[in-house]
Order: sequence, then structure tokens, then C-alpha cells
Amino acid sequence: MAKKKEKTKEKKRELKPADIPPLGPGDIVAVHLLIIEGEKERTQTFQGTVIKLRGAGDSKTFTVRKVSRGIGIERIFPFKSPSITGVEVKRHSKVRRSKLYYLRSRKGRSAQLKEKRVERKPRPKPEKT
Repeated sequence: MAKKKEKTKEKKRELKPADIPPLGPGDIVAVHLLIIEGEKERTQTFQGTVIKLRGAGDSKTFTVRKVSRGIGIERIFPFKSPSITGVEVKRHSKVRRSKLYYLRSRKGRSAQLKEKRVERKPRPKPEKT
């Protein structure tokens, strides 16, 4: 008689896509990723500038570029990815293009973008006595 293989019951965790805040080109974001190495899990952060938004619906993606040790690294993230645990918008930048490919050829100060001020509540005027 042939022996039946026993199926091992592995823990399957429910991976749900993270709630990603509204992004735009030029935003500086920190993307928190779930990295699985064997049986261990850890969270890794990829921080950079959003240079492109693409697609719609389930296939919508955003591209983040960072410069690490003088080498430009671009990574494409799907909005519905279960490996993204969170996205944190650090800063909004003022841009006039929807695709910021020109940042690839720039280095240093010329690759910086101007910060876009977020609306704040007006300060109360001091009372005259």
C-alpha cells in the first residue's frame, strides 16, 4: 500500500493592501515593506521621491526614486500590493509635470524640488490694548 503524504498545515496570514494616502509626483514618501526571510518577517523602509503615477484601478502603480551612495535606485510599487504595510508622505513638492524623468539626469542641488506649503489655520491677531 502506498503511503499518503501528510500535508503540513502552514500558517497563512491574511495580507490586505495598505491604505495609501493621496500621492502626487514630487512627493517625498517612505514606503514600509514587509520582507519575509525564511520564517522571519521584518519591515524595511524605502524613502524617496515619487516620480511617476501610472494606471487605474487594480493595476495602478507609483514609482519612487532615491539616490543611495551616488547611485539612483527606482522601484515600482503597486497600490494594491500586500507587501506594503504603510506609506508615509513626508513632504509635498511643487512640480509642473506629471512625470519627473528629468530628475534622473540631475545631481545634487539641481535635483531638489521646492516644497509646497500645506494650508494652515491663520494665526489669531494680537489684541490692541
